[in-house]
Amino acid sequence: MSPVASHADSASEPIGPLPPFDPGLAAVATAYEEQLAGFVEVFGADGGEAAVAAMREGAAASLESAGDLTRNGALAVSERLVPGPPGAPDVELLICLPTSTPAPYGAVYRIHGGGMIGGDRYLNMPMYTGIAEELGLAVISVEYLLAPEHPHPAPVEDCYAGLAWTVKNAAELGIDPDRIVVAGESAGANLAAATVLLVRDRGELTLFGQVLLGPMLDDRDGSCSARQMAEAGLGDTGVIDLCWTAFLGTARGGPEVSPYAAPARAVELSGLPPTFIDTGSAEIFRDEAVEYARRIWRAGGSAELHVWPGGFHSFNIIAPEAPLSRAANRAPIAWLGRLFAA
Repeated sequence: MSPVASHADSASEPIGPLPPFDPGLAAVATAYEEQLAGFVEVFGADGGEAAVAAMREGAAASLESAGDLTRNGALAVSERLVPGPPGAPDVELLICLPTSTPAPYGAVYRIHGGGMIGGDRYLNMPMYTGIAEELGLAVISVEYLLAPEHPHPAPVEDCYAGLAWTVKNAAELGIDPDRIVVAGESAGANLAAATVLLVRDRGELTLFGQVLLGPMLDDRDGSCSARQMAEAGLGDTGVIDLCWTAFLGTARGGPEVSPYAAPARAVELSGLPPTFIDTGSAEIFRDEAVEYARRIWRAGGSAELHVWPGGFHSFNIIAPEAPLSRAANRAPIAWLGRLFAA
């Protein structure tokens, strides 16, 4: 197993308030925080079971809200059950292949968000099918087992198994096995980063890049942005507490947490593929995202980092028409376009 990095205690350092929300997002941010506060209130009442159920209910309509995943015939959409990790159930993949791009084409293997406790393979898929249509790529979306019923390492091992099947069967799918990018948002970005670390350390596969959107990377609470969020009294802190505890149990925050559960724990980040990372300046994950990029650069790797001023967590998904969201949603497409054009 990869060694675990230490974490500097910054609790004694003075901090200012959480940076202000972008003016175009302020009203949406207030509604978002009220929703999170509701989850936190339920969490405090019964130890988390009702809060997990509420979060899952909120994501349960993702299939209906996904709309036409074929993008009017631009993508051929299918589903496959593929072998899971040894001794574990099969893994379901949602497969979207371009209909007008000559094979072999590149692919985005994406991992959905939801705090490791909610969401499914359809969650936020319109964002990815839009990328697939614009750039002529395939998109594979993996369904993984959820915590707390299935804590670490079940989710990341499911993600790795689905990726391994995709690489093995790339010719059948029309995918170039040497041009696969792993991507995810929020907790999905945690699992994406962890899957990439597994790929590096196991040495069985190769990857073309990784995209980490608003990544949830560190189970510890010492970053400046986490402290700012807590001192602001916003709901993000309680929800993230719920998610990490469901995922790691009593090991959370302790010395033995694996970097394949919390990628910020990895001792070094050399040998990673080109990386795109983004975050908001007014979100809890800001500093762990920035630190992850800094450590990739320190190791001699390639990373593009965007910190969107006044952005809260998942602002670009919650309010996609806001000017800041439009800019944020274009940035990874531009990065992927440059990567696949090389």
